[in-house]
Amino acid sequence: MVSSWLFRKEDPSRFCEKEMTWKDMIPDLLLALIPFVIGIVLLIIDFKFIILAAVLLLILLTTAGNEYIRGSLTCKFCKQREIGCPADKLFNKNQK
Repeated sequence: MVSSWLFRKEDPSRFCEKEMTWKDMIPDLLLALIPFVIGIVLLIIDFKFIILAAVLLLILLTTAGNEYIRGSLTCKFCKQREIGCPADKLFNKNQK
């Protein structure tokens, strides 16, 4: 629903015109990598269990959390996946 406020509806087949690669995932990966690196630096400077817990929670959310959300809640029910989705092609190419 939010996407419909931000973008106008176009031909769904145009969605797959661009081939998605792992380089396109760099911003998504940096979103978790930067706080992870900062957390490690803070642990080296002054070890605190709360920072360790936050870093471990970040790792858990970016691995198992993303897998659960994308595998069970979002991509599974996405109609664009049926039409053709570059992300689905990138992540699930071995399953097809």
